[in-house]
Amino acid sequence: LQTRLQAGQGYGNTLNCVLTVYRNESVAGFFKGMSFPLASIAVYSSVVFGVFSNTQRFLSQLRHGDPSHTPALSDVALASMVAGFVSVGIGTPVDLVKIRLQMQTQPYIEANVKLKPTVPGFPVYRGPIHCFRTVLQKEGIAGIYRGVGAMLLRDVPGYCLYFIPYTLFCGWITPDGCISPNPSSVWLAGGVAGAISWGTATPMDVVKSRLQADGVYLNKYKGTFDCILQSYQNEGLKVFFRGITVNAVRGFPMSSAMFLGYELSLTAMKRDQTETNP
Repeated sequence: LQTRLQAGQGYGNTLNCVLTVYRNESVAGFFKGMSFPLASIAVYSSVVFGVFSNTQRFLSQLRHGDPSHTPALSDVALASMVAGFVSVGIGTPVDLVKIRLQMQTQPYIEANVKLKPTVPGFPVYRGPIHCFRTVLQKEGIAGIYRGVGAMLLRDVPGYCLYFIPYTLFCGWITPDGCISPNPSSVWLAGGVAGAISWGTATPMDVVKSRLQADGVYLNKYKGTFDCILQSYQNEGLKVFFRGITVNAVRGFPMSSAMFLGYELSLTAMKRDQTETNP
């Protein structure tokens, strides 16, 4: 829904998008492009949380001589920015494949020219591997990393607004005297952080989605700035907030589960380490 609302044509609102997708493509339409992100999410999340955690430990070691020292807010911010920067290297190709698969059935409308999608059953891309290979052959590495500038502008500040609110909320709602937050605190803090991060990242998410969807039939945008300019000139400021409801709503449960898994994994590993080295 997020991609259709941001880069598609003719969807008035979220409900209309849901009904249109279901009417034209049935339930399967809601799961297009899912396999590639599903296969890579474990690696992606491991890298993001690993870089964030290890950067914090490095900064604590550098400043205080103790990697387990509680990091300052500035260290959390810097670690978040590093994690966001690194995540783009993995996330850009995955997002591009997902968006191309989701948007290949959408008509391209520009002025008086309408390019209809291919006949149902004969889409542009047969699957994620075919999509990746086709883009690589036709557009090269630059094609695989199309939208990387917009993704950097989304993820570097976005992860600051992901990890910093999580850290603050965990500190506020964790009872005094507790060494680590309890699962309910982690779940709530993670969900709120996810909603904040995805909600505020929506403008650049719109630009990223449009750049990556561009190219299924022809290239409309020359780059990030050109995409911002054309989108504003054609549709006004409101275009940059398309899909904000979907982003914020999905951000809560997704981030709750992510942070809960992260904290429980850390607790389990620390327990194993203590038992191994009493």
